[in-house]
Amino acid sequence: MASFMPSLLVISVCSIQWFIIGYAFAYGEGSGVIGDFKYAFHRGVLSEPVGTIPAILFSEFQLVFEATVCAIAVGGACERGRALPLIPFIFLWSTFIYCPLAHMVWSETGFLANLGVLDFAGGTPVHICSGATASAMSIYLSYPLFRSRKSATRTPSHLTLHRPGNSMSQLIALIIIWNAWLAFDAGTTLSLNFKSVMAMCVTNLCASGSALTWACMTYFETGKWSLDSTFMGAIAGLVMITPAAGFVDMPTALFFGIFGAIVCRQALRIKFTKLAARLRWVDNGDTFATHCVGGILGTISTGLFARKEVAAYDGATVIDGGVFFDGNVKQVGIQLLEALIGFTWSFVGSYIIFALIDCVPGLEVLAKDEDIVSGMDVAEMEESFDEYGEGEYHPFNGAISLE
Repeated sequence: MASFMPSLLVISVCSIQWFIIGYAFAYGEGSGVIGDFKYAFHRGVLSEPVGTIPAILFSEFQLVFEATVCAIAVGGACERGRALPLIPFIFLWSTFIYCPLAHMVWSETGFLANLGVLDFAGGTPVHICSGATASAMSIYLSYPLFRSRKSATRTPSHLTLHRPGNSMSQLIALIIIWNAWLAFDAGTTLSLNFKSVMAMCVTNLCASGSALTWACMTYFETGKWSLDSTFMGAIAGLVMITPAAGFVDMPTALFFGIFGAIVCRQALRIKFTKLAARLRWVDNGDTFATHCVGGILGTISTGLFARKEVAAYDGATVIDGGVFFDGNVKQVGIQLLEALIGFTWSFVGSYIIFALIDCVPGLEVLAKDEDIVSGMDVAEMEESFDEYGEGEYHPFNGAISLE
């Protein structure tokens, strides 16, 4: 319930927010930062074509983007935060964090889009945004400022490090996410053509390379196969390829997958260190290690490996390409700027919204001590460090492991 209920709240609140103002702020004309009220309450969003599909279908497709990002983001409060404050947070976050960022990157009037940023399906609006938001929420729950801090029944000392609790749920999630991501990237072309087919193929190859790399690294370290490692590897690969799916070829996609698994796996070790325990760093959804780090890495790598001819597979897209294949060195600077703006906008904005909600009586964001789901406490963490070594990644109980 700590995971399922917030996700149900996300799709419900985001659907309403997107209908009222979300689509208008993300894809209305407006300024370079945010749209206007032209499409508020979906006025005029009917059968007019966007790409090769009706505007209302395009709107619903983009709603799935917003809800997906938000579902990942609220994982920062999973098992430590309360569900009720998430309702206003989701609405405000979608309106003032996600929609402006989506507008900057994807809208025809967005200033990052006009700057020439390459972000095919959401390296920054999806992954960096969700990872930065989850990190901001987690940090606030560890160091609350307002009503949660003053509450006699809420203390931020309940640092818990949770093991995956249900391997079958994890397996089902992996199957759904992997397959859905193929449509996620391929559908971004808004048509069925060669480019959409290639976007699907590079997405699958990158995820496969990353899943196998992560799983094998764990096997060679521990002598066991871990479903958790395979799951995390696939997610890292899917994150890496998201901004680049319409700009890179198949060999590059395989390299992205292998490289992403190595880097994100190292980033995941952070939460197992004694330093993380002392700083109350909690990343129950592994959102920072995969989505934030992987999103930043994928965004920058897109600027390095993007190719003009791949982007032109749809017969319409024209780009200057990246560094290695087309000699466009300035693209890396543009990608770095996008990543920096995306992280700063998401982290600072989310922290402020979460803190303001905590000021409202009855909407304290930190759960009561007796409501916290027990996991691995600090003492158990110390034992884990003694057994495995500081920062040593190991298969968790609950993951399928075979000799």
